[in-house]
Amino acid sequence: MPVLFMGHGSPMNGIEDNMFSERWEQKGKEIPKPAAVLCISAHWYTKGTRITAMDFPVTIHDFYGFPQALFDVQYPAPGDPALAQATAGLLGSAQPTLDHDWGLDHGAWSVVRRMYPQANIPVLQLSIDYTQPPSRHLELGRELMALRKKGVLIIGSGNMVHNLRMMNWQLQTSGFDWATEADTLFKTQIASGDFTPLTRYESLGSAVKLAVPTPEHYLPLLYTLGLQNKGEHPIFFNDQTVMGSISMTSFQLG
Repeated sequence: MPVLFMGHGSPMNGIEDNMFSERWEQKGKEIPKPAAVLCISAHWYTKGTRITAMDFPVTIHDFYGFPQALFDVQYPAPGDPALAQATAGLLGSAQPTLDHDWGLDHGAWSVVRRMYPQANIPVLQLSIDYTQPPSRHLELGRELMALRKKGVLIIGSGNMVHNLRMMNWQLQTSGFDWATEADTLFKTQIASGDFTPLTRYESLGSAVKLAVPTPEHYLPLLYTLGLQNKGEHPIFFNDQTVMGSISMTSFQLG
């Protein structure tokens, strides 16, 4: 299976028809139908690594201040406890915990429901262990490689540039100079195939410091990159910065 990094942006992309959500829908039709989806979402940030292992994960509305229509969304995709167990085995060095309490947060369902609206494909989430350095998240991505061969679609869901404090609602379809600079730097480094600088993002300059004030939306990118096979090159899409400081840039490997 291919691997995707999705810039998910606002939860409203889960219900609005716009250039981003429409591209997600197209992507679901372009790639082979997966046996299951494993999503690494920015919004499940935990001490230790956890994997959802229930038969039917709940839809989590982990936001506030949005229209009731967004809170009414349910995405009743099944889970896959056996796949969760197998995934835990691949990540043995992280000693992951099988989780029966979380579910699907908006970093997962807002994207996946647009790709697979019938909710008939099992969906799991893998948490991000905030105690580990960026290089470790790249390694964990590599450890998931066997899932690609089993037809599992792995999605890293976050945003390369994500600074909520500096958002400007007047800049609906453009970015600050520093946001564009950081986004371009990230894309250049991803295309180069040398990911070591991306694991040391804090040393990449002032634009990146503004782009990644906290790491949770950035780290899903590293899982995706860890899953790159030799000879694969990124195909970028939704390459747009919005509200000044949020990059929707996404890409596919494979």
